[in-house]
Parts: sequence; C-alpha cells; structure tokens
Amino acid sequence: MTTVNKILRLNTRDKNTLLRTSFLSQLGPTAMASMMEIANISTYEARDVLFREGEPSDCFYSVLSGYVRLYRLNKDGREADIRICGPGDTFAECLLPMGDKYLYNAQAAENTTLARFDLQRVRALAEQEKDIAKAIIRCLSDHLRTTMDCIANDRLQTAPQRVAHYLLTHCATDGGPASIRLPFQKSLLAGKLGLAPEALSRAFSSLRRAGVTVRGRTIQISDVNALRQI
Repeated sequence: MTTVNKILRLNTRDKNTLLRTSFLSQLGPTAMASMMEIANISTYEARDVLFREGEPSDCFYSVLSGYVRLYRLNKDGREADIRICGPGDTFAECLLPMGDKYLYNAQAAENTTLARFDLQRVRALAEQEKDIAKAIIRCLSDHLRTTMDCIANDRLQTAPQRVAHYLLTHCATDGGPASIRLPFQKSLLAGKLGLAPEALSRAFSSLRRAGVTVRGRTIQISDVNALRQI
C-alpha cells in the first residue's frame, strides 16, 4: 500500500536528504524550486514492489529513508541484484533522456520514504532550465563511473576482498579495533556486493583469520590494519 503526502509534510531530516541528492544539490534557486514543486512523496512498506521490469515508466525516484532493491529476473525466476539504493540515492533517472519502460524491478527492502518525479515534467523542465539538464548529465555520468568500478571489482577482487573493502570503507578508524553495524540485512549486503548469500557467509568465515566476527548486523574487526592485508 502506498501513501502519498505533500512535500511540506516532510520532516526536516528527509527534506534535507532530498536537497542533498546528487540530482538536486547543485541546482540554482529557480531550478531547485521547480523540482521541489513537482516532487511527490510516497511511503512504502517492506517488500512492496515499486515497479516491474517492462512496465510503462512514469517517474524516477530519490530515496529519503530506508532502502530499495533494484534487481532483474530471468525466465526461471532467478534474481540478480543490480543495486541497493539508500538515503540520498536516485534511481530510474536513466530514463530521462529516453525510454518509456522500466529496465529492472524495484522493491522496498524495508519501510521506505521516496520522492517521485514525473519523467515528462522533468524532461520539459530540462528544456527550460540549463541546471536541470546538467544535473541529468551529471547523474548519468556518476552512475556510469560507479558501474565501471563495480565491474572492475567483480573481476579483480575475490569475495573476501569485496567484503573487506566494504568494511574498510565504513570504518570510523584507520587502525586498531573497530565495530560496524550494517544498515540493512546481510542478504542486502550480499546483493550489493554481487554475491549469493551463501558466498557472503563463506567470505565472512574466511575473514575470521583477519579478526572479523559477525553477530547479527554487528561486525567486529579486531585490527583494521590486518584487514587491509586481505
């Protein structure tokens, strides 16, 4: 079930998240006001499907709170995660230059609040506002770079190295012990890293020798420097 609210009913945290998204953050005052005017706010419950691959596309989205899983299905029903989107991320904006059907499935991974932007209205605004046209190009460029990094990591890093890299980028310290709490279930982390859940479990097991222990969502690292050697 989806509940639509007005932008003015956003709490301060969610409104600030929207203003910091890569798409809106560098807009000038006029372009920013135009985008905020057409934003619609929706809330979704865990496992709600936002859209399915091949359905007619009408919006792109910004995540304000919660997480959204983007994935594809093959003819046998097997799933492949494409991306896990969290607060501040946008998705489906690749359809802004062209496209009338969604290219993947999108599902709320937990209770989630999203800003929705009508594709046709944003396309029309981009014809009038140079800032919005530049924002579209910037977002597509960012996604291309991220995709290239993801492909390179998949080919150059083993599963334990992918997990180690994720943990190191989320450590608050450069050395010594550290503790990390995952913001989502380990099944989502597996998808984010391009791993099957069982492969993620094996990767964590192999990282025990580097002092990594897992208790639910909490990851304990006995020595950050040792983890860097993986």
